[in-house]
Amino acid sequence: MKIRLVLSLVGIISIFMGLSMLLSMFVSLAYEEERVAMWIGVSSMIAIVAGAACFKQYKPREGELGLKEGFGIVGFSWLVASLVGSLPFMLSGSIPNFAMAFFESASGLTTTGSTILNEIESLPKGILFWRSFLHWLGGMGIIVLSVAILPYLGLGGMQLYKAESPGPTKDKLEPRIQQTAKLLWGVYLLVSLLCFLLLWLAGMNLYDAACHTFGTVATGGFSTYNASIAHFHSPLIQYIIIFFMLICGISFALHYRALSGEPKSYLQTSELRFYLFIIFAATFIIYFSRLDTQIPVEQNFRESLFQVVSIITTTGYGTADFEQWKPITHVVLLALMLVGGCAGSTGGGMKVVRILLLTKYLKIALNQQLHPSGVFVIKIDGKRVKREVIQNILSLGMVYIFIILLASFFLSLYGVDVLTSFTASLSCVSNIGPGLGDVGPTENFSSIPTPGIWILSLCMIMGRLEIFSLLILFLPQTWQR
Repeated sequence: MKIRLVLSLVGIISIFMGLSMLLSMFVSLAYEEERVAMWIGVSSMIAIVAGAACFKQYKPREGELGLKEGFGIVGFSWLVASLVGSLPFMLSGSIPNFAMAFFESASGLTTTGSTILNEIESLPKGILFWRSFLHWLGGMGIIVLSVAILPYLGLGGMQLYKAESPGPTKDKLEPRIQQTAKLLWGVYLLVSLLCFLLLWLAGMNLYDAACHTFGTVATGGFSTYNASIAHFHSPLIQYIIIFFMLICGISFALHYRALSGEPKSYLQTSELRFYLFIIFAATFIIYFSRLDTQIPVEQNFRESLFQVVSIITTTGYGTADFEQWKPITHVVLLALMLVGGCAGSTGGGMKVVRILLLTKYLKIALNQQLHPSGVFVIKIDGKRVKREVIQNILSLGMVYIFIILLASFFLSLYGVDVLTSFTASLSCVSNIGPGLGDVGPTENFSSIPTPGIWILSLCMIMGRLEIFSLLILFLPQTWQR
């Protein structure tokens, strides 16, 4: 791996993050938070100067970006972006602890939505805006955004896209990768604008509408209030957020095709049908498990649907304390945490298409027991799935579970109880937000010891990059020229 080339391009990410902070600085100034604005400005300057220094170390030449460099840029970019993103929290004094500030920044960029903040509403407006804006930046991936500008530096971007784009298959819309990135971000901007306008018309002020748009479209879950979406006491706002969480858990490539005049592509995609079926089935189970309560029928349906969509899309918003619901609902929600959104969406988790392919593989494995000499083929949407794709999914599933169990083990070493350790690890690897126990929907991660905070921060980044992209950096072969 060409380290200097990697550092040079990671410097671009630092510059981009620094420039992004300026918007939060202007928000602070608008709310007369001069001191906070000053420190956000200082953070921006540090990020830009450091990024420029890294970029000047090495002048990239066309054709130099290989697969190893692609993975290196992706992995280090998310680590550096999380580090840079923590500067406004620390320098402003909002989160003076470095580990906690890094955790909050990583949680924002990876769209996890886990937090260590006990009193969210006491924080300055500019800091809360930056906290939510991190979601929006990470939603489609700051690396994919960079792909759109790399050609101007004389570099291609396929290696970056392969390392960063979620899902077992890459659905390219255009032959040129930078054009693909631009199209996806165009759809992302359009969906964000629609969500913002509807939330504003539904009763949110401009500030809250912007912050909750960032958290909804990026399926992140950061709110400007301790009570999350329940703060607004508005069924209309909840239904709007349900709708946008739902569509942002679907591949943005599908949205682009629909906007391009191919709405039938929604119905022709088996992953989307399976995604909607899971949501329907889970809502049905949770809804009927709560019929014996005194909750009105509509409220029961709304809360059940909201929590199902929030968890499967890995958004993590809350309108009710689901930890007080029946145990069967906990099992359903934990299963949804593993599933996650569709490939190509802003959601985390294993991805629906992988779960769908595993069910098909299981069916074939059972049929082969009955017909040992039979030849069976796995297809999805009429296309044959290669054996290596299934092997990769099985490998990822094994590593996924292993990472969760390993993180749970280390958390338990520091005195965290079993339920909290497991669900906190699952939540961070799947980029969900809330868990159960001490990290439940009405709690946060502030009770986790500092070593555990670092472990969970790494879990969030690994989960966002689908584990392998970061694990590859630990292989000695990666660093060999």
